[in-house]
Amino acid sequence: MALKIEVLASGPGWSVRDVLCDYGPHDHSFVEQHAETAISPVAQGSFQYRTQVGAATLVPGSLLLGNAGSYFECGHEHAQGDRCLAFHFAPAFFESIAAGVPGARRTAFVHAALPPTNELIGLLADAEVARDQRDGAALEEIATRLAGAVLMMTADEVATIRSPSAHDQRRITRVVRRIDAQPDGGVRLNALARDAAMSPYHFLRTFRQVTGMTPHQYVLHMRLHRAARRLRESSDPISRIAFKAGFDDLATFNRRFRRLIGTTPSTYRAIG
Repeated sequence: MALKIEVLASGPGWSVRDVLCDYGPHDHSFVEQHAETAISPVAQGSFQYRTQVGAATLVPGSLLLGNAGSYFECGHEHAQGDRCLAFHFAPAFFESIAAGVPGARRTAFVHAALPPTNELIGLLADAEVARDQRDGAALEEIATRLAGAVLMMTADEVATIRSPSAHDQRRITRVVRRIDAQPDGGVRLNALARDAAMSPYHFLRTFRQVTGMTPHQYVLHMRLHRAARRLRESSDPISRIAFKAGFDDLATFNRRFRRLIGTTPSTYRAIG
């Protein structure tokens, strides 16, 4: 397959593509160019992304950012395959969205990516459900919501340097893949650090540099993301969804869901 791109929906100034890639460590990367402004949430897998404003290791929940006309390169130095939902915006359309976002004084990104964030769990879950259902109307709304959210998050951003070594990024990526494969498994800092052959302090610091979260926060993020998808996609009882997501009791699930997503699971399902 190598690379499979499917246009899911499009309209004046925007489009959404489902991008499946099975490149791996033995495949050569190549330089590409963003024709339009790009915001691409990573749904599965991990990869390295290099662009003119910097580089980042992307994991599930990360947002790839691309400026129109900029050159970039993607590589799978540490593991094979990924899946992204690529939102593309014509510059004029993106600027029209920015005009309505308080504090958004520029539309050019100064970072290569944004790390996973709890604030976007609900929106990204909605995006994946709309992708699977081929819901063009929903994707149009999500495209605008996502652009606005990213513009708000980057409104006061200042370019900074954050560069774990390639070796450390590779080790963290292996741990992230393990967590993604078993998000309901127990997570202990010492055990994860030992698997990565790093001291707990160095592992914690590097993990946060790569993913934007601590290991515990990342696991919770992944569990709630999957639970949010199930709430949208199925009619299963909330208690069953909570248990399958790795929560031992419903009260804990409800409390964490509301704290991170801003509403209760039942309300989130009702407004879907």
